[in-house]
Amino acid sequence: MARRILLLIMLVQLIAGLAIARAVAGWWPAGGWPAGLLLALASVLLVRMVISSNNFRMARRAGSAVPAGHALSLGGRLRLFWGEFSSSMGTSSWTMLRPRTTLHIASGEQGLPVLLVHGYGCNGGYWTRLAMRLSAAGKSWLAVDLEPIGAGIDDYAPLIEAALARLCAASGKPRAIVVGHSMGGLAARAHLRRYGDARVAHVITVGAPHHGTALANFGPGLNARQMQRGSAWLAELAASETPQTRALITSLWSHHDNIVAPQESARLRGAGNVEFGGIGHVELGSHPRVLRFILDEINRMDSARIVR
Repeated sequence: MARRILLLIMLVQLIAGLAIARAVAGWWPAGGWPAGLLLALASVLLVRMVISSNNFRMARRAGSAVPAGHALSLGGRLRLFWGEFSSSMGTSSWTMLRPRTTLHIASGEQGLPVLLVHGYGCNGGYWTRLAMRLSAAGKSWLAVDLEPIGAGIDDYAPLIEAALARLCAASGKPRAIVVGHSMGGLAARAHLRRYGDARVAHVITVGAPHHGTALANFGPGLNARQMQRGSAWLAELAASETPQTRALITSLWSHHDNIVAPQESARLRGAGNVEFGGIGHVELGSHPRVLRFILDEINRMDSARIVR
């Protein structure tokens, strides 16, 4: 479903771009279609930049204080914006159009398999960079698609359970590590509430709004309402969790997240919390520092399993 929506958006952008190019070619015959197409492309990029800038503006207005150790210089802020903008463009215009839902089973002793759970409005293609690294590291993995897009987050729990059953059966392992970005982290917690940890060795959430986000007020769907600050669903989820459940979770988050605001909403009491800086929300799923930490955490879990 996410792929079809993205294709529709790209079609609208293409029609608008061609209309701009035709108008420019008629108004400026010397430049012709080449100049028109160049201006059309610039217009599309400008609109996307404005959207990304507005996300940063809203997230900062509702944001938590940035510690001195994570403060950014002007150059750092420019790199933050470019990293998030380019990641958003690449994800929505390329990788999510080619979703990775094929089961990958590594040969030999591959350690714990990994289930990848995307966030709001995305699909398995979001995890392209991490999936490539997992394959290179000899890890088995599966990316699940959460549909329908606007469903309640609890509705995704059976999808995660079915994907875990498939992944564990194919890899020959009793349990897997779950990595969930944004809403996917909440869906992983909802799965634990409903099914327990029989198939889950550990959960790594990446930029998950554990305590809600102000920007969810602008999103359609029941899941967006559940991610609003102070929602009853978030309170019920937190109340259902034991210290043992929280100990299964590691939460990675950024002080410069442009979707989760306040950014410290991603900090989860009783879980392992790891802070990053200078990384936007979408880029968290592809930034080298974050991917390196995720792989190190997976390898640590494998080593602990072998020792036991």
